[in-house]
Amino acid sequence: MINKILFEKLKSNFNEAFWFIKTNKIRTFLTALGIIFGVASVITMLAIGNGAEKEILSQLELVGVNNIVISAIPDEKKEDENETEEENQKNETKRFSKGLDLLDAASIKKRISNVRLVSPEIILSTYVINNGKQNPVKLIGVSPAFFKTSNLELRNGKYFSKHQLNKALPICIIGEKVEKKLFTGESGLGKFIKVKDVWLQIIGIIEEKFISDKAQENLGIRDVNEDIYIPTSTFLVRYRDRKIIADNIYASRTNPNEPKVKTYRGNYHQIDKLTVQVSNSNELKATAEVLSKMLKRRHNDVLDFEITIPIQLLKQQQKTKQIFNIVLSIIAGISLLIGGIGIMNIMLASVLERTKEIGIIRAIGATEEDVVLQFLSESILISVGGGVLGIILGIIGAYVIEIFSGIETVLSWSSILVSFFIAVLVGLFFGIFPAKSAARKRPIEALRTE
Repeated sequence: MINKILFEKLKSNFNEAFWFIKTNKIRTFLTALGIIFGVASVITMLAIGNGAEKEILSQLELVGVNNIVISAIPDEKKEDENETEEENQKNETKRFSKGLDLLDAASIKKRISNVRLVSPEIILSTYVINNGKQNPVKLIGVSPAFFKTSNLELRNGKYFSKHQLNKALPICIIGEKVEKKLFTGESGLGKFIKVKDVWLQIIGIIEEKFISDKAQENLGIRDVNEDIYIPTSTFLVRYRDRKIIADNIYASRTNPNEPKVKTYRGNYHQIDKLTVQVSNSNELKATAEVLSKMLKRRHNDVLDFEITIPIQLLKQQQKTKQIFNIVLSIIAGISLLIGGIGIMNIMLASVLERTKEIGIIRAIGATEEDVVLQFLSESILISVGGGVLGIILGIIGAYVIEIFSGIETVLSWSSILVSFFIAVLVGLFFGIFPAKSAARKRPIEALRTE
């Protein structure tokens, strides 16, 4: 019985509040603007944060949680270089390095116990011929470990077999974009493509992976969907082995019978990149230090390589994005605070305007609790209405940001519910003081007010 009376009382208060809001549409809308923009900014902010988190997780899949990347540094002459004779002589006598090669990869695998996989890569910018047309492409020489360290799966076909590796057979695995470009509307599996001067048979198609432009720029990740992969043995036998070429050129240029001339070896490294995967992510830093010392010793103390830990770069990005999200949260919180203050101001003004009405309902038997409920109902309805409009605006805003700025946004039900719940709490909190102020008015004093 009591519950039924309470329900009827609440229903009556909300009906009265709805009628009052309906008769003051413009004022109600202006009052709710703070809530609308606050809720919209919360939803948009959380959508941007979720998108950033998703992007970082997808990048982690590509670079690997436990990976260390060793990149070769070519010996290149700078155009603006202007050295003195003393510096020139110093560079002439600098130590000789054999460069990053497959022997380094084998030694790392053999001597460092916590290394799980070692994946060498040789990169060649070349072209693929299709229907008489040349299309630019990157040809990558890899080992079977590459697909594990890069978390790549095949959509169709098979990985390289031991027989194919040992015989250096002319085979390849291609990215999905390469397949779409060369074989529009049909499968490329089992077909032959001519890459530079060599015909290669396609034995596998990589499952497409989304890689943002930022990931390619900040982490040095290639778009795996646009590359052609062949075994390292096939690359060295059927294309070129830079180690042999560079050593021959260096030997011919450093003939003791000829006058000394500063020699630039260009890219003398046999491999361009070496990805080392360790068993435990806690050992990344220590392993990187061991790798640095080991390679310096093997390269005759010449620092012609660079060691990076991709997960550390991602953590720095994540920290920057978290700071950005905190700033957005503060802005959204300020918007909601302003919206709440707006509700309180309008409700206080409403109390002053309706003093006589308050006196009448108190005179006919309404209690302080009834008056509080009536004004609270109005403030809650305003905040709920503002919350609903804010949700709509926030969803639209998230999509607009993604379309025009290229920033990925991910909407979630949790962010929508949280923002709506906060809007209701703001209406409730900032509506209490005006409601109590109205309830404290004495009926006789309220009726005397003109």
